[in-house]
Amino acid sequence: MLKGKKIILGITGSIAAYKAAILVRLLVKEGAEVQVIITKAGKEFITAVTLSALSGRPVQSEFFQSTDGSWHSHVDMGLWADLMLIAPCSANTLAKLANGIADNLLLTTYLSAKCPVFIAPAMDLDMYKHDASQNNIEILRTRRNTIIEPASGELASGLSGKGRMEEPENIVSLIKEHFEQGPLSGKSFLVTAGPTYEKIDPVRFIGNYSTGKMGYAIANAIANMGGNVKLVSGPTALSVNHPNIERIDVQSAKEMFDESIKVFKNVTAAVMTAAVADFTPKNFETSKVKRGKEDYSLLLSPTMDIAASLGKSKKQGQILVGFALETNNEEEYAEKKLKEKNLDFIVLNSLNDKGAGFGYDTNKISIIDKNNNTKNYKLKTKAEAAIDIVEKIVELIND
Repeated sequence: MLKGKKIILGITGSIAAYKAAILVRLLVKEGAEVQVIITKAGKEFITAVTLSALSGRPVQSEFFQSTDGSWHSHVDMGLWADLMLIAPCSANTLAKLANGIADNLLLTTYLSAKCPVFIAPAMDLDMYKHDASQNNIEILRTRRNTIIEPASGELASGLSGKGRMEEPENIVSLIKEHFEQGPLSGKSFLVTAGPTYEKIDPVRFIGNYSTGKMGYAIANAIANMGGNVKLVSGPTALSVNHPNIERIDVQSAKEMFDESIKVFKNVTAAVMTAAVADFTPKNFETSKVKRGKEDYSLLLSPTMDIAASLGKSKKQGQILVGFALETNNEEEYAEKKLKEKNLDFIVLNSLNDKGAGFGYDTNKISIIDKNNNTKNYKLKTKAEAAIDIVEKIVELIND
């Protein structure tokens, strides 16, 4: 599965460094070429001789070779690799990665890497739970690094809890899954998600109850099938943790329109999941509106219809999927949107269905295609519903 894949294994100062020897052996056994880079602290836990013997390559640690002055190019290594794995990753290295510090060869190689990066933290329970470590992990996730969550168990301190580096066999399985060719491999997608905020004044806005859960679930389903996703997201508390997903943050309907038009030109398919405002304040108040004795009137103007605009510019072979969240005459309104916006199919969900709509982790959908064929699904988790939607896209791509 990993034959010919070039993998950098970064090892830092952690008692879990002994597992790195097993990692190297397993990766090489799968056919990968492994280049080990180890920090000074890492060498206190495992020797370069062991790692070099297992990998079949000299272990790198310093910028320069002291005997002849030759330079170990972090740039060349960053370009060489198909994947970089940092395992174990100590709390200290975790913090340096998150803050762009480059004071050793491992860190400079990370900053030069053009490939996906997997990070397997390993530290004591309290260090892992500390707000600083958790914040660093979230920063790295937002930068499209894949965090391999540590396992729970007995730690070197004698405490028991979360902080043990994931077992080498499980890490190798994750890497193999990453390189597997999914049905959407090599294809690009646009997904919109979440609400939009239309500003009234510096402190108030018009919004809606969308959490973005459905859109993020669809982006993950596409990415898990090998597709590359540009996720144009309105304000949401959700985070992205898949290396195939690039998140583009927007606030207003206008910003979402502009980004969607730009991205759509180069994608295989677009899934318009976002709950975009239909109206926006005609005039923005530059200072906070104060309470008065009289009524305050807010004049609204219609926003641009993103799905309809994409439908007009859709090229041969492109797929456009819309969403309809309705409260009455559901199928009638959905079919009307399907035709007017030149969609390939529309996903209908009703606020009248228990467990469907904004805020829930579940959804009950119907898929209506452009031939007015309707398929109704039972109540499922949004992750499961997302797979149903993406499988319909795969079906259209393969037609």
